[in-house]
Amino acid sequence: MTDPDNPEKQPRKKRHLLLKIDSWIDSTIWNAGFRSAEIWEDITIFFRRFRVRGWKRAVFEVAGEGLTWGSVGAVLMLALAQPAFEATKEDWRNRGDYAVTFLDRYGNVIGHRGVIHQNSVPIDELPDSLIKSVLATEDRRFFSHFGIDVIGLFRAMVTNAQAGGVVQGGSTLTQQLAKNLFLSNERSIDRKITEAFLALWLEANLSKKEILSTYLDRAYMGGGTFGAAAAAQFYFGKNITDVNLAESAMLAGLFKAPAKYAPHVNLPAARGRANEVLTNLVQSGMMTEGQVIAARRSPATVVDRNQVESPDFFLDWAFDEVMRLSPRFSEHSVIVRTTIDMGIQNAADDAMETSLREFGESYKAKQGALVTIENGGAVRAMVGGRDYGESQFNRATKAMRQPGSSFKVYTYSVAMENGMTPDSIVVDAPISWGNWSPRNYENRYAGRVTVANAIAQSINTIPVRLAKEKFGIAPIRAMATNLGVESPVRDDVTIPIGTSEVTVMDQATAYAVFPAGGYQSRRHGITQILDYSGKVLYDFERDEPPAKRVLSEKADAYMNQMLSRVPYVGTARRAALDNGILTAGKTGTTQAYRDAWFVGYTGNFTTAVWFGNDDYTSTNKMTGGTLPAMTFKRVMDYAHQGITPRQIPGVTAPPPPKTIAAADAPPPLVRPRMLSVESTKLLKDIGEGLKTAAPLAPLKVASAQ
Repeated sequence: MTDPDNPEKQPRKKRHLLLKIDSWIDSTIWNAGFRSAEIWEDITIFFRRFRVRGWKRAVFEVAGEGLTWGSVGAVLMLALAQPAFEATKEDWRNRGDYAVTFLDRYGNVIGHRGVIHQNSVPIDELPDSLIKSVLATEDRRFFSHFGIDVIGLFRAMVTNAQAGGVVQGGSTLTQQLAKNLFLSNERSIDRKITEAFLALWLEANLSKKEILSTYLDRAYMGGGTFGAAAAAQFYFGKNITDVNLAESAMLAGLFKAPAKYAPHVNLPAARGRANEVLTNLVQSGMMTEGQVIAARRSPATVVDRNQVESPDFFLDWAFDEVMRLSPRFSEHSVIVRTTIDMGIQNAADDAMETSLREFGESYKAKQGALVTIENGGAVRAMVGGRDYGESQFNRATKAMRQPGSSFKVYTYSVAMENGMTPDSIVVDAPISWGNWSPRNYENRYAGRVTVANAIAQSINTIPVRLAKEKFGIAPIRAMATNLGVESPVRDDVTIPIGTSEVTVMDQATAYAVFPAGGYQSRRHGITQILDYSGKVLYDFERDEPPAKRVLSEKADAYMNQMLSRVPYVGTARRAALDNGILTAGKTGTTQAYRDAWFVGYTGNFTTAVWFGNDDYTSTNKMTGGTLPAMTFKRVMDYAHQGITPRQIPGVTAPPPPKTIAAADAPPPLVRPRMLSVESTKLLKDIGEGLKTAAPLAPLKVASAQ
């Protein structure tokens, strides 16, 4: 009990209680420390019996360090293997079960993809000379390595070091198959690491015969053919089981560079390469010189074929589209009507090759890509790179590159939707957003300018100022996605001037909204899929939803009014088309001149053009207004020949006179004469009328008496 008459005792009791608690804490901590020391001493005494000295200690130290670093390495290897794990989730086996015949927009056969079933031959039925030729040339230690040939890799490194360059590859046949099945031809450390893991995965999941058979069946062999069986039929007009040693050597020589050694294009080069294969057979010990001498003296001859141009980059993309649509039907052998216009496609191929051949070296640009879309969404042409035989990587649909100023249209579209007009005044002056301070080209600032002049002169600070002070980053990302950019748009303050990577297809799709009046462009490469009985399995107009409005009519008109000035008073004066056809678009040039773009359109077509290098090295100050604009003009001038030009929505004024004469441009391409639009429509109406007309009664022919 407390003593209310003696208040001095209460503080004294509280002090005693606190002292007891403090004492308990001290004693507990001390006892715990003491006990821990005892336990540690017991552990030390226990492990002393395992202590080693002398050379044994060195062995154990090395083993311990090896175990530690091995654990670290295992974790690192697991992280590096993640992309390979993701790649193997794809149903790559059944992908080849489809046999697809592709037609162009006019119904002409333009190529095949998938497995042509009559050409599939079991590995045991293939000629021994073909198998030996492939192994002697591509992978002599195929049956002894585990997917990665360490000895062969070391030998290649030594050979290349002695030669001072890359003269011998170290990739195994399994690694090449992994690249063909899952990866692109992009040259990067990440791709090589993923390729190595996929090679190990293939070796663990397939037998050597299955790997070799799949390799021979899937590799590109030139001439639009895939697989040795299709190549034998195309080049020699015979079944793969009937090819002789000389023909086998020529086929084996195609795996390295099918475009360079395709015999229907360059027969002397193909025969020279085949002779190298015969030498490899002798050096590897698989055949003797006496066995190959007849093949050396009588090299293979090929079927006389006109060189058939196949839109291979487009066909690869269209085949992916068929696979995407395949859950809608059960048939695996189908005929696909595509949107490709081979006239425009050939013009695009010619324009790309001409540009790179004449100006690529001076600009230090080695690659380019292009997509042309007709108003309504039909893809009329696609160039995925300079040479399909050299690299099947489609830079039009898969290469992620920074768009530079060509991305600014999304920022300005947001501004137009938020009440601004082409005549709105904005301030071009230095600006900072956090730690980032964008600068204009040549560090010049114009002060007060209109939005129309800002986009025509490609001023950098204006879109950044609009995003920072008016609407932020989120609406720009949403606008790009709504217009058709399928690549993920980064959430970064730098995206108003184009730092978020996109594809050429993304840009063509999004820009095609402007001539469509603000509606989705509905990009597509397939109009119909049919079975061999003629039954329509898929029809784009029937099975796809109608286009939705993604940009208001007023904003679309404002954007068209501004972008139609760029080729005449802005940065793309080499892009303006001839014959008074109004042209609109936007240039783009990225930091250090790594990428150069021009994306432009008329009332009829939209074309996106990119130039650069696969390894991201800088070009020689190439801008979007130079080679990309010139290439755009060459393709679009051709595409507009013989058709009726359409008006760009919201633009009523005629195009201004051109201020730049393309004196350095090659002569224009000439499109073959075609029917007029009116004649074509009349013939279509007659055809439809004949379909619905009652059948005529059969004529009765009197028999001769």
